[in-house]
Amino acid sequence: MEKYNENQEKKLIFNLKNGSHTAFDSIYKLYAKRLYAYSLQYTKSVEDAEDIVQEVFINLWNNRMTIRQDDTLSALLFIMAKHKLINAYRARLNHPHSEEYKEFMHALTVDDTQQRVEYGDFVKHFTKILSKLPPTQQRVIQLSRFNRMTNKEIAETLSLSEQTVKNQLSIGLKSLREKLMRIIVLCVLFVIPW
Repeated sequence: MEKYNENQEKKLIFNLKNGSHTAFDSIYKLYAKRLYAYSLQYTKSVEDAEDIVQEVFINLWNNRMTIRQDDTLSALLFIMAKHKLINAYRARLNHPHSEEYKEFMHALTVDDTQQRVEYGDFVKHFTKILSKLPPTQQRVIQLSRFNRMTNKEIAETLSLSEQTVKNQLSIGLKSLREKLMRIIVLCVLFVIPW
C-alpha cells in the first residue's frame, strides 16, 4: 500500500478540489481497501460494504470543494464511512419487513396507548395540585412553564418585581415537586408486587 506524507496529501487534496481525476484515483487506490474492510467489519455483507465504499467516494467527489486544505484524508473518509454505516443500519432497522422493525413498531403502539392513559392521569393530578397553590404562584408557574415567558416578562405582565417572580416560581415549583413526588411514590408502591 502506497503511503503519502503530509505535503503529498495536501497536494492530493488541492488537485482533487481542482477536479483532478488522477488525484481522485490515487485517493481511491490508497483508501478503498481499508474502507471496505472497515465497512465489512460492521455490515457483515460484501454487497453492503461495497455500496458504502462507493457512496463514500461519490460523496468525496461531489463535495470535493468543501474539503479544507488542512483536512486529513484518512479521518475524512472514515468519518464519511461511519455516517454511511449508521444510515445503513437505521434503514435496515426501519425497513417494514425487518423483524426488529415490526417488534419495535408493535411495542411503540402498545406503549403509546398506555402512555396516553398515564399522561392523562398525570395531567389531572398536576392540574389539581396546581389549583391548590396560591393564585400568584399558579399564575407565575403557568406563564413560566406553559407560556415560556422569562421572569422579566412575567414581572411586567403581573406588575411584580423580578425578584418576587423568582421567589414565587421557586416556592411554587418546590411545592409542586413535593406533592407530585408523593403521588409518584404511591404509584410505584401500587405497581410493585409484594
